[in-house]
Amino acid sequence: MSLTFHWFLPTYGDSRDIVGGGHGVPVGTAGGARPATVAYLGQIARTAEQLGFVGALTPTGAWCEDAWLSTAMLAEVTERLKFLVAFRPGLLSPTLAAQMASTFQRLSHGRLLLNVVTGGESAEQRAYGDFLDKDARYARTDEFLHVVRSLWRGDTVDHAGAHLRVEGARLSRLPDPVPPVYFGGSSAAAGPVAVRHSDVYLTWGEPPAQVADKLDWIRGLAAEAGRQLRFGIRLHVIARDTAEQAWAQAAHLLDAIPEADVRAVQEGLRRSESEGQRRMRELHGGSRDGLEVSPNLWAGVGLVRGGAGTALVGSHTEVADRIAEYHALGIDEFILSGHPHLEEAYWFGEGVLPILRRRGLWRHPAGEPAQAQPAGIPFTPQSAPVPAAARG
Repeated sequence: MSLTFHWFLPTYGDSRDIVGGGHGVPVGTAGGARPATVAYLGQIARTAEQLGFVGALTPTGAWCEDAWLSTAMLAEVTERLKFLVAFRPGLLSPTLAAQMASTFQRLSHGRLLLNVVTGGESAEQRAYGDFLDKDARYARTDEFLHVVRSLWRGDTVDHAGAHLRVEGARLSRLPDPVPPVYFGGSSAAAGPVAVRHSDVYLTWGEPPAQVADKLDWIRGLAAEAGRQLRFGIRLHVIARDTAEQAWAQAAHLLDAIPEADVRAVQEGLRRSESEGQRRMRELHGGSRDGLEVSPNLWAGVGLVRGGAGTALVGSHTEVADRIAEYHALGIDEFILSGHPHLEEAYWFGEGVLPILRRRGLWRHPAGEPAQAQPAGIPFTPQSAPVPAAARG
């Protein structure tokens, strides 16, 4: 089975430095940002498509552009790339969400993937009019996905739950194909919802031993529910020709972060209700020291960014080795990003993916690329063509 790689669309802006914010932390940048225009995001999307990424994750929250609208526009400037749209159940009707997904599939020719984000920050949720606590949000997500999946099957749905109620709900046109559901969550409340409704369970980039424990937990719950899930991981990446170059880039990113920014972001993240965010914070403890928390796994991103806070850092071969290590645990899908997202897509796509191809772990979703023909350069000495008779 070929590994699947997705890239990331920074709909809050991009930078040559780490762009902070998100997941309940006020948005800011550690350097001059590139605006999140359709033109720039389109550059990233087309680059990802060309290099062989299957899809691109688009975040959700008050700190970025709306994921549904952004990806609908970007579908027009790409051909094959799928869009992993993050959305929050409970902020819209499950019937409307099912209809939106069906329309997106039809008009994009099947290029929608759905990333369900229950929401781990009550303060941010209240800004959207959602006043449930964390456990109740997961219970509502359970109901929401039950209704959505029933509608996608073509059922007429009557549902009266603790949080949601619909009567006679039905879709006039079903999605084809049904969008795969991606779901992440590290808390006790998240696991049972994930195994009931998701196709791909996602984890943030923790050290392999911690990832293995988490996957075993989900596998056990899935076995009890009679289901099998695929697994994915969300990471940043800094891959270069040599390890020295990669770690120099990580040091450059770290040096550009003012200590005041680290303190402010960590203060905000300490208030997070997210179990996954707590686990990310424990990897670095708010300190710049000891940030390589596992071979080639760097926790520096999490000093100023909520959510996924680790990066694979190393030579192209080392990064490929770490990907193979996670794959051996059961990870088949990798959602990656880097700063800036345009250039880092090329570093990974042209440096790491060919290694994985040679190892038989990956193939380009569009098939093997055509071999480039060398071009003759005018006014330079060139070898004369060998006559056919001489070649015989």
